Amino acid sequence: MRSEFVPIRKLWLKRFRSILAARLGFENPLFLVGKNGAGKSNVLKALEFLSECMTTPLGAVFNNQGGIEAVRHRSGTKSRPPNMAVRVDFDFRNGGRSAGWYAFEIRAKEGYEFDVVREKCVVQTGGQLSWFDRFHGSVTTSVPSIEPAVNPQALLLPLMGGTAQFAPVTRGLSGIRVFSIQPKAILELQDPDSGSILKADGSNLASVLKSLSKDEEKMERLCELLCTVVPGTATVRPIKHGKKLSLEFRQEWSENGGPRGKSRRAASKRTVAHGAFSMSDGTLRTLGILTAFLQPNRSTLVGLEEPESTIHPEALSSILEMIRSFSRDTQVLVTTHSPELLDAKWIEPENLRVVSWDKGMTQVLPLGEASVAALRDHLMGAGELLRSNALHPVDFFADAQDPNQMELFADATP
Repeated sequence: MRSEFVPIRKLWLKRFRSILAARLGFENPLFLVGKNGAGKSNVLKALEFLSECMTTPLGAVFNNQGGIEAVRHRSGTKSRPPNMAVRVDFDFRNGGRSAGWYAFEIRAKEGYEFDVVREKCVVQTGGQLSWFDRFHGSVTTSVPSIEPAVNPQALLLPLMGGTAQFAPVTRGLSGIRVFSIQPKAILELQDPDSGSILKADGSNLASVLKSLSKDEEKMERLCELLCTVVPGTATVRPIKHGKKLSLEFRQEWSENGGPRGKSRRAASKRTVAHGAFSMSDGTLRTLGILTAFLQPNRSTLVGLEEPESTIHPEALSSILEMIRSFSRDTQVLVTTHSPELLDAKWIEPENLRVVSWDKGMTQVLPLGEASVAALRDHLMGAGELLRSNALHPVDFFADAQDPNQMELFADATP
């Protein structure tokens, strides 16, 4: 299955966390499959890092992710490793089409300091090509009458995003959202906020649902989908506890009266209300996943960390159908090591990447010929291949990227 909605086309990573070098092409949806510790999460962290850079000062972004020493790849040697870099190829279509690419390269210095060495963005909107190119302290740009001040510890794109030419780029990249829904965070009484954006762990879920409740159609859809995983769930709504917010679930079921052997009376409904603390972790995680897709501010891309956790295997087919349905108008990226989640005939080789760890680095690779043939010929599904330990990638050495040979700033037009 391939969705035509693919705003993030490619992600290039050079010396980012456990990834020495990778050039990842996207389909929608895309499943990153691999064992624990393989580095699946680091692909999502790279997208999260890129999104944060559009709204938060670069130094604060590094601090949020453990500092630049935690973000850049560690080679295991005492010498200081070369620069880290990120590039994204995009095709945004909100209010018009804006296609192009954006890349930056950062050098780490002593004392947890850093400099932006190079930064470039090329975007074509409505037939107009715009660009800027920053190298150390100098900037050249196609936008007339713009002379931005260059700070070596700050990216330029968030500033250039104030122009009509680059606003679609900052808006699209800042709309990337990565979620690792934590039921414990949902259980706790929550401080209210605007509810416009769901936090990564779901800790403001009640506020987001309060905001979402203004859209009856979306709330009805959320409850209908939640009911496929948790039968009988009629509604879910935020409730106040003093200055805090929590969640209340209402479940309904029908009862038929009349003694056995006689005609039954018309079915009657019974309703019972439960607080969030009475609901299972799987229910809370499912609610968080649904809200991630339906929240008021639509996301460019939704990344989900192992959505199968604490959800019954029989309910995973419903989660998978939700992912398939939402991928029609939202790009979806999922990390998993669950065969049950991949048990669907519509999953094709293009929807899968195999993530493994070897010799200190993460490898993100497409499927090898044997695995592709098994899926194409319907000999085995992706879940069956994973159960049989037969979901193999292409040969690493044939597909490996050399970070010293990766050209992230090529002058290619969209």
